[in-house]
Amino acid sequence: MGIVNIDDDLHDLLRRASKVSCRSINAQAAYWIKVGMLAESNPTLTFAEIMEREMSAAGVAAPPLAVNEA
Repeated sequence: MGIVNIDDDLHDLLRRASKVSCRSINAQAAYWIKVGMLAESNPTLTFAEIMEREMSAAGVAAPPLAVNEA
């Protein structure tokens, strides 16, 4: 493990995003790094497709949302 130097503005965004995502600052940074690496490695996939593949690989399947009929 090492230290990564980032500018203050990015650190502030990271801190705020970590609160919204209920992650530590380090976990949020790791998440952004992993998703960014996957996006660069798979430029034809959308964010949703990347997340779907990662969830599937982890054995996570969300139940379908119910459609509200009025």
